[in-house]
Amino acid sequence: MRIDQRHSGGPGREFRHRVRTLFLSDVHLGTRASKSDRLVDFLRHHDAETIYLVGDIIDGWRLRCRWHWPQAYTDLIDELFSAAQNGSRIVYVPGNHDAFLRDYPGTHFAGIEVTDSTVHVAADGRRYVVVHGDHFDKTAHVSHSVAAIGARLNAGFFALSDSWNRLRIALGLSNWSLSQWARLQVKQSIDYLGAFERDIAALAAEHRADGVICGHVHHAAMHERLGLLYINCGDWLESCTAVVERFDGTFEIKSWPAVSGVTCSRAPFGELQEA
Repeated sequence: MRIDQRHSGGPGREFRHRVRTLFLSDVHLGTRASKSDRLVDFLRHHDAETIYLVGDIIDGWRLRCRWHWPQAYTDLIDELFSAAQNGSRIVYVPGNHDAFLRDYPGTHFAGIEVTDSTVHVAADGRRYVVVHGDHFDKTAHVSHSVAAIGARLNAGFFALSDSWNRLRIALGLSNWSLSQWARLQVKQSIDYLGAFERDIAALAAEHRADGVICGHVHHAAMHERLGLLYINCGDWLESCTAVVERFDGTFEIKSWPAVSGVTCSRAPFGELQEA
């Protein structure tokens, strides 16, 4: 990864990492749990040729119930528009919480492309299906009224988790996500994550792709247990993670501000043909 040491007009922005592609999902603008300020800081430290917004960037469910739009949300939108104006390609792949955008495919404001799913060709020629993933979550196919109740309960759990972490920090203990732990206990008990990964991997196989990049389950991961590369972006509610493609076609999961890298390197092989 190259580091471009150039001044870009704002405090703390003198050093920017240059990457080929960024993948971001599950920011949930509209919920109080959204760590959009951290994402703004992350974008101010990274330049990317392409940025994929892999769904649930805006939480339309929550905004319908109660309007919550602090300055940090506007800062994030401004940062994305600025990236587009400076030459970054931005592709928005809506999720279930911003599904209203699926009715408006094509190129729109500031040149942002909206599509239900797409195929990303990495620097090494390998092809990756990019999709939010809610179509492969059997628990997501419920009525909007039930989903709205679940969203409110989830927001309450996030608030409880934040309070729990503030108490832990005050006691000198490390950060630990109560809500993420609880979600994983429930989901693992019904093989939720395993079923989701298998179904979405089957989609990539149908498209003769080398992997899939998705979001939705709020669990950042990268592995090849399913015979192809499965990458999940995580979220910007608790894990604050993004997927980065370097200029050699390898990927890394980055958390922000604390950086913990998960890399996957592959030997090059023959050129792929588009399906």
